Formats: sequence, C-alpha cells, structure tokens
Amino acid sequence: MNKEELVQEISKKASVTQKEAAEVLTTLIDTIQKTVKKGGKVTLVGFGTWESRKRAARIGRNPQTGKELKIPAKTVPAFSAGKKFKELVK
Repeated sequence: MNKEELVQEISKKASVTQKEAAEVLTTLIDTIQKTVKKGGKVTLVGFGTWESRKRAARIGRNPQTGKELKIPAKTVPAFSAGKKFKELVK
C-alpha cells in the first residue's frame, strides 16, 4: 500500500475528503519526523514507538576488495512494533 492508497482508505473509513485525509496523514508523518529528529519518542499504545537510536562507530569491510574501513557513529530512526501489532501480524 502506498501513500495515495492509504489516503483513500482513511478517507473512506473516516468519512472525510481525500484532501483532508492527506493533510492529516502528512501532519502525522511530519510531527513524528520532527519529534524523532529532536531526540524525542512518539508512542502509539498498541501500535508502536518511533525513536532515534545511536549506532556506535565500527570497522567494516569493503566487499569488493576486503579492505577494512571505518564506519562512523551516527544516529538513525527506529520503529518498534507494539504488543497488539505484533500479535496481529503473527
């Protein structure tokens, strides 16, 4: 399912226009991204949690040459599914 299909589904289920559904979805995504970027956490109980996680620096290998290279530390976004969501997907 892509964003357009999701907007259509939200529009049908919530009895709102597709434009309104798209605005709500865009606002939700923007808010989650801004919160995680600032180091915060967004939790929707039963669905999941978005947060930022730090990855430590490490040594990797170039698969073509086998030569070692340093991979720098960085912060990445992460999603952890909630209990209810995990049970639903089983």
